Amino acid sequence: MRVTQRAFTLIELMIALAVLAILATIAIPSYRSYVLRTQRTDARAALLRLQANEEKFFLQNNAYTDSLPALGMTETSEHGLYRTAITLTAGGMGYTALTTAVPGLGQDDDIKCASFSIDQSGTSSATGSATNPGEYCWR
Repeated sequence: MRVTQRAFTLIELMIALAVLAILATIAIPSYRSYVLRTQRTDARAALLRLQANEEKFFLQNNAYTDSLPALGMTETSEHGLYRTAITLTAGGMGYTALTTAVPGLGQDDDIKCASFSIDQSGTSSATGSATNPGEYCWR
C-alpha cells in the first residue's frame, strides 16, 4: 500500500501570498485614512471645549484670556494628538484658538486637515490640502 502525502505546492502558496498582498495594498491606506479622519474629532472637541471655557471666563472677567490653565485646560487635547494655542485680539475682547497636530504621533500625516482654528464669534476654519478645508475638516 502506498501512502500519499498531501501538501500545498509552491505555486499555490505564491498565489495565496499575491492575493494577500493585493488585499493589503487596498485595505491599509483605506484604514489609515479612516483613522486620520476619526482622530480629527480630538482637535474639534478641544476647540469647542476651549470656546465654552472662554465664554465662561468672559462672563466672569469681562475679557478673554490666553492662559489655558486659567480655563482649566492643558496645552494638549484630550487624547494628546493636538496642541492648542490662544492668541488674544482687540485688547482681550477677542481671541483666536489654533490646534496643530503633535509631531510624531501619526496625526501630523493628515495633510488634508493640518490645523484647526476658531474665534470668539464661533467662526471655524482649517488649513490643509482639502478642496475646502474649513467645510471638509469641521464636518
